[in-house]
Amino acid sequence: MKDRPERPKVVIIGGGFGGLYAAKALSNEAVEVTLIDRKNHHTFQPLLYQVALAVLSPGEIASPLRHILRKARNVQTLLGEVTGFDTTARRVKLLDGAELGYDYLIVAAGARHAYFGHDEWEGDAPGLKTIEDAVEIRSRLLLAFETAERAALLTGRQTLVNFAVVGGGPTGVELAGAIADLARLALAKDFKAIDTTTARVRLYEGLPRILGTFSEESSRRATQQLQELGVEVCTDSMVTAVEPGRIKVAAQWIAADVTLWATGVAASSIGKELGVETDRAGRVLIEPDLSVPGHRELFVIGDLSVLTDTSGKRVPGLAAAATQQGKAAAENILRDLHGDTRLPFTYKDRGSMATVGRHRAVAEFGNRKYSGLFAWLLWSVVHVFLLIGFRSRLAVMWQWVWAYLTRAGSSPLITEYQQTHSHATPTEHAPTPAGSKGAAVTKQ
Repeated sequence: MKDRPERPKVVIIGGGFGGLYAAKALSNEAVEVTLIDRKNHHTFQPLLYQVALAVLSPGEIASPLRHILRKARNVQTLLGEVTGFDTTARRVKLLDGAELGYDYLIVAAGARHAYFGHDEWEGDAPGLKTIEDAVEIRSRLLLAFETAERAALLTGRQTLVNFAVVGGGPTGVELAGAIADLARLALAKDFKAIDTTTARVRLYEGLPRILGTFSEESSRRATQQLQELGVEVCTDSMVTAVEPGRIKVAAQWIAADVTLWATGVAASSIGKELGVETDRAGRVLIEPDLSVPGHRELFVIGDLSVLTDTSGKRVPGLAAAATQQGKAAAENILRDLHGDTRLPFTYKDRGSMATVGRHRAVAEFGNRKYSGLFAWLLWSVVHVFLLIGFRSRLAVMWQWVWAYLTRAGSSPLITEYQQTHSHATPTEHAPTPAGSKGAAVTKQ
């Protein structure tokens, strides 16, 4: 048996906000850190929808983990997929059969889409969590217009292009507003046989209002701004089925050339491999110091965890919360090593923001609420400031300025064309009922 290294070994699983900021907090400390992720880069998820809508390119919101952590002499990054754990022997198991020992383990594997028992819907209603998701969504959106243009040129008949966004949270609101902008501004002059401005964009929410975590005032303002863009905001409704080219609303089928999923979150399945208690969504129940009950060396943070903090509030599944938890877990490890008492975690709510299209947004900071252009400028500054890497900030700021002045984004490219692509085929077989109201799946 090999001797234990003089410096404790910390293994971090996941290069998202929680894992990355834990690694940064442990940089150049008296520990050896290994950060494991299936991808070699960190993705700034709040801007993924802008990649999906061809405003930004993938490289402008992603940065290699090795580059981000290049100045941390004690941090190694490992490309790999974790498949299991031996918490008794303190070992992490990888897909290729390799194993890593640890003294402390931080699991920040994040979350995936939840389809409420209907995983078969994912192929027809993709969600937005990764760069690959964003590129796929971008291709589907652009291909819907290309298919309509092709049909108009070959048959002389124009078909209405229909988009459906399921879920009225920040991601759904941002997607719906951005699709409307894409159709009415960015692509308006690019197509000759069809009028892209007539595209129908619907946002479906199962609750009485969108942006349920925001105040009623911000929700109302967001609804108004979406409607100004031409988005149909459909609330108090439920989707009962999703198929290629259409969704079912109660007993009626509604045409949808592209359906996007922006509701429901399920914790990464890796949480169940820990052999500890989880809730119905697969999230691990953790102690106030972010460790797992009975395993002080094991921390679970971010979307994979569930915690009511010292203020008595449930920690939200937001990037800001994951970032704070990553720093707090690292701090508690260092406090252990220094012989100090661990500190319980308290989430610091620094406000909420959501964009609603070009120069439209809502923002809340305590009792202060903003909307419109000023809120959009606040959102832009905050998100550019939070981007990892100075070059990324410059690139994104320049791209936004260019898009704002020219009403154009990055190159709207389709990297693969399939004539039989079911998600872009005009849905003449599923006409939209006159005056019908869309619907969304509510959380169970």
